[in-house]
Amino acid sequence: MHSAESSIFADENMNDKQKTGGRIVVTRYHDISMGHRVVGHEGKCRHLHGHNYRIHFVCSAPEVDGLGRIIDFSEIKTRLCAWLELHWDHRTLIWEADPWLPALQAVEEESIVVVPFNPTAEAIARYLVEQIAPCALTGSGVTLVACKVEETAKCSATYSLESVQWV
Repeated sequence: MHSAESSIFADENMNDKQKTGGRIVVTRYHDISMGHRVVGHEGKCRHLHGHNYRIHFVCSAPEVDGLGRIIDFSEIKTRLCAWLELHWDHRTLIWEADPWLPALQAVEEESIVVVPFNPTAEAIARYLVEQIAPCALTGSGVTLVACKVEETAKCSATYSLESVQWV
């Protein structure tokens, strides 16, 4: 007889997507402080400014592990949240085509992160899903299927590889 834990999370109950028609995703968010400016913006976002961003990582995998998990939440912290801390926290994202880039680098090169996109919330979310996560999650069997970037509690953008419902 199986223990209660192993029977609850047995593969035949959790891994057969066709049987349930559903998909399990796990979400972890991380908060960072970061600056940016949106080149060509018609309003005040064209100026240098910053946000206390909340970035939600939504992960999925073809099947769960023996404990019934997609990935341990601490692995998301180690692989994705730590990347944010190391590369973007307390820095300023500047598009490589921004005409202000040379002047900003002359003033404070260390805090400027040059990115290949105009740093809107939409572009940040897409970049994290398409460029950063595949490398950060290598070997885990997990895919970042969506990323939600909140600039404020009222304003966010989500990029997903597939249709993901937000609770």
